[in-house]
Amino acid sequence: MEQKSFPRRLGPARLTTAGFLALILVGTVLLCLPFSSADGQATAPLPALFTATSATTLTGLVVVDTGSHWSVWGQLIVLCLIQVGGFGIMSVATLTGMLITGRVSLRSRRSTAAEGRPISGEGVRATLVATLVLTAACEAVVAVTLGLRFAITYDMPALRAAWEGVFHAVSAFNNAGFGLRSDSLVSYNTDAWVLLPLAGALMIGGLGFPVLSELYSRAVHGPRRLSVTTRITLVGTLVLVVSATALVALSEWRGVLADMPLGVKLLNAFFSGVTPRTAGFNSVDYGQAHPITLMLTDIYMFIGGGSAGTAGGIKITTAIVLLGAMFAEFRGRGETVVAKRSVPASAVRQALTVAAAGLAAVALGVAALRVFDPEFTADQVAFEVVSAFATVGLSTGITAQLSAASQCVLCVLMFLGRVGPFTLVAALAAHNVARRFDYPKERPFIG
Repeated sequence: MEQKSFPRRLGPARLTTAGFLALILVGTVLLCLPFSSADGQATAPLPALFTATSATTLTGLVVVDTGSHWSVWGQLIVLCLIQVGGFGIMSVATLTGMLITGRVSLRSRRSTAAEGRPISGEGVRATLVATLVLTAACEAVVAVTLGLRFAITYDMPALRAAWEGVFHAVSAFNNAGFGLRSDSLVSYNTDAWVLLPLAGALMIGGLGFPVLSELYSRAVHGPRRLSVTTRITLVGTLVLVVSATALVALSEWRGVLADMPLGVKLLNAFFSGVTPRTAGFNSVDYGQAHPITLMLTDIYMFIGGGSAGTAGGIKITTAIVLLGAMFAEFRGRGETVVAKRSVPASAVRQALTVAAAGLAAVALGVAALRVFDPEFTADQVAFEVVSAFATVGLSTGITAQLSAASQCVLCVLMFLGRVGPFTLVAALAAHNVARRFDYPKERPFIG
């Protein structure tokens, strides 16, 4: 019997995980090299590892300033990690193989599906190309808009303005949140021509590629009924953005927004309502934010954005399914109904498992940071941990001050937050072995 090679023994979910891990290790090695730093000195392994992990997982947390510590080559490495991490390891590999051989293997189809692209065998080529075109088009529009704004309004040299436009556009569409300013976007918090294009890019990227693909098909082929995933993602996104904007405005009207004119207050409240959807950019100082704002932001970060996209968190669909199951239980109904569709019990169990695993990861992370760095408050630690797990990148400013042990914990959380949810779901879907027997039934007391 022919023995399978090592890569073939790995399932799609494990192969995807290994791919992300390999990308992080390659990025770490490259960022350690002297040419990657602005001063020409080799960067210590931990800051390089943290940056590579944050970029690959589309988080945005940093322990060194991206704009001043890294050279142009270092910034380019970070940008490449963001782009490959956002498009997907297996999707990049499949697209490359398709361009070289002209075909898509069955294994590649399974791998891209495990990475969050539920596509049919005959539609793999079209889906990957459409994803690439959409990514390039959105990033190009935002890059041109920002580049012109930086050059005209802020008198940046043309090459510098173009580079900053490209960097921020790629970072925004991929929901990475990396910026080239030490204060992220606080310097631009009065400029709608900077904040709104970035907000639009991160919202589009955060919807998820299946939703964008379905919307594109509807626009090209005419009206058709949207899937339940698309409907609850769109409605959930609207509800979360509007409610987050209103809550930030209420809690910070006399706080970090106090000294701003009315229009600027509303602009920053809106941007602060969008960024917890795993974007990572901030136009206000979260280190000065009210504890209520931090708590609410924790909740929005944990929920995240759309499935199979660049957003993190447990995803909107997971949260909506759980809410549907709760309402069904409250009403004494036996089935979970979402958007006038009955949700299978297996999907409810998967949603519950993903949410419970996320809460466990966050709880363990908070406990670890409280042990390693007890000098920081519970609000700061919880904010940092949720931001890492949900791959958001917002921070109260304590990331670089954390101990090496805490930074390693955040690296693990960022990796789990990016790879864990779809790997867990893929594993649950694949591990469906029917038992040949049933245990006796007994109902325990609940509540």
